[in-house]
Amino acid sequence: MTDVEFRIEDDAEAAADVCARVLADAAGDVALTGGSTPERAYELAAELRRDWSSVTFWWGDERCVPPDHEWSNYGMAKRSLLDRVERVGEVKRIEGELGADEAAERYDRALRGVTLDLVLLGLGSDGHAASLFPHASGLRERERLAIPAEAKLEPFVDRVTTTIPALGATPLLVWLVAGEGKADAVRRAFVDPPDEATPASLIRSKNGRTVAILDRGAARLLGS
Repeated sequence: MTDVEFRIEDDAEAAADVCARVLADAAGDVALTGGSTPERAYELAAELRRDWSSVTFWWGDERCVPPDHEWSNYGMAKRSLLDRVERVGEVKRIEGELGADEAAERYDRALRGVTLDLVLLGLGSDGHAASLFPHASGLRERERLAIPAEAKLEPFVDRVTTTIPALGATPLLVWLVAGEGKADAVRRAFVDPPDEATPASLIRSKNGRTVAILDRGAARLLGS
């Protein structure tokens, strides 16, 4: 497919560094993601920039756990980025502790009228992104901006996810993916035709740029 710009780096650390620099240049409404590779990017971004008061932080998805729980995407970003800088703008976390239905309804309302200026996403080995899993009914949601989602992999807790309309409205959609174990998912997400079996293949910036920052392991099947 020609709708994705690829940035291929030698290893996961280099990929995280490129992503950190993109984040450090951001302003406005920015949606963060979970995962170990983004966590490293957040740590590096905190070193690059001390004042984030011009950024409003959102999340692409969240598990229905308290914000200080080890499974919380917000909690991870707080530890790796927000707590490490001098100034932070607004923080619009998903209140997963309220339960999936209530938290999704609140986030949907919060996102109304908001266009996310930057969305960062990771990619699961099954091709999922945010908490949009293969063949989930939420892949066909076109009205709501945040919905409840059932976990399809560990940890098996209910989730809240933003939807394709919310993610695709951004002018800059950035994917950060590392590791050979993601190579097949990368090919299916960014080379093969769009398919609900690979939710990431359905998520693109509609009127802007979609950039995939990959390490060489994750990118190894792009030419096959």
